[in-house]
Amino acid sequence: MTTEALSEPLLKARQITKAYGATRALRGVDFAIEKGKITALIGENGAGKSTLMKILAGVEQPSSGIITMNGEKVAFNSPPEAVAHGVSIIHQELNLVPNLSISDNIFLGRELHRADFIDYETQKEIAREALERLEEPLDPGMLAGDLRLGQQQLVEIARSLTRDTKVLIMDEPTSALSHSEVQILFRVMRDLASRGVAIIYISHHLDECLEIADHAVILRDGLIVAEEPMADVDLAWIITNMVGRDQEDLYSTMEHRPGEVLMSVEDVVVADPGMPGRVAVQGVNFELHEGEVVGIYGLMGAGRTELLEAIAGRNSLESGRILLDGQDFKKSSIADRISSGVILVPEDRQRDGLVQALSVGANLALAAIEKLYKGGFISSRLEKQQGSKVGDQVRLKAASLGASIGSLSGGNQQKVVIGKAMMTSPRVLVLDEPTRGIDVGAKADIFGLMASEARKGRAVLFATSEVGEVLNACDRILVMSRGKLVADLYPNEVNRESLMTLADSGSIDEDVK
Repeated sequence: MTTEALSEPLLKARQITKAYGATRALRGVDFAIEKGKITALIGENGAGKSTLMKILAGVEQPSSGIITMNGEKVAFNSPPEAVAHGVSIIHQELNLVPNLSISDNIFLGRELHRADFIDYETQKEIAREALERLEEPLDPGMLAGDLRLGQQQLVEIARSLTRDTKVLIMDEPTSALSHSEVQILFRVMRDLASRGVAIIYISHHLDECLEIADHAVILRDGLIVAEEPMADVDLAWIITNMVGRDQEDLYSTMEHRPGEVLMSVEDVVVADPGMPGRVAVQGVNFELHEGEVVGIYGLMGAGRTELLEAIAGRNSLESGRILLDGQDFKKSSIADRISSGVILVPEDRQRDGLVQALSVGANLALAAIEKLYKGGFISSRLEKQQGSKVGDQVRLKAASLGASIGSLSGGNQQKVVIGKAMMTSPRVLVLDEPTRGIDVGAKADIFGLMASEARKGRAVLFATSEVGEVLNACDRILVMSRGKLVADLYPNEVNRESLMTLADSGSIDEDVK
């Protein structure tokens, strides 16, 4: 293994181990970062990335090993201690208080005071400046709970910009951002690095790592297995070191062999639930066939989520209709849709997909409770039997069905959400950003499941902001832009550049294809 010499590390972790009972999450990790450099820490879910970052940020303490900053030994027993030393972290799972304002969230726990009172006006002004730096002109007085997922992500990032940060840890900061928002964030990151901030960047978007980072470090099974200057590596090198298989093996290729029309979406108009008076989906028409995987590609705000939620019964229609087997859903509820065989895997798994207080098995069973009743009670035998079956189907990695949902990696939590949908035996499986914030290995498992379900005659409809996913994982591509369906085409009729142009402008010149 060739390594890049890191001169004068700003922060260095030596022989870090972390054990949870018999499980060793980290096994003697040596990790160093340099002032003014961006280091990409790459690995599958469960590789130990988040555990290592939580230790560096004071959220957790190592079982053994030492941490030094500027050559001096430090020990962070809490996040405030890490922040006091200049170490800030943007967590993968959003950590905002929904009933507080943006500025209150940004300064929560470190409020500014004037005399004996909180200086709310100064907090709002600093918050506004941080948001403007991210080119997101939100009112700092807005409630965090009223923001879209991507906007909440930007508020988390803005919070880190208001601190005196020497080491910035970014754990999946772009998972809910559009392409243009990612580019804005990258400009901010480069500016921070030019001012001497050391940045640790964790992302399952490997192309982003290649674009933004100076150095690549691969973590697998709690060990660092490879590291190189980013200029000396490519995507194939990263994937091979991460998962031990080639990039071509990540997608389950499918032939387009549609059956009968299963679902029809006709002139559907959906209001924006977060902005009264605004229309999120404008007159969308398409058909979904048996045995077909259809991908909806679009940027943030294109109306993808609102459309999928309307199909699943979560959003009501302003006009138009949705038909299953030729029958109009009309005003049927979410439960009615599930009974009919239509179920949604939501975009935000933490807020809408999981109940943190319940076990893995109980979360899997939530949407199929009616099928588990026996003699007026939920049958624990059936719950365990069906949970084990679905767990195998989605290739879930968990200590047991009785394990807490919080003990799972992000990818395995997502598999629980998908498994919960599979427990209902759906005819139409609807997935909103099913691979957000998960590694390439887990993505391959999910795409394999989608292809398998289509081969059984079911219809799969999924939304994504990843161009590579719609080009490689589906039979047909629907492109949405500003609430409208602007294209319905096959993957072999389009390329990456033309798809992105369609999503951005809603049209494309013939010579771009």
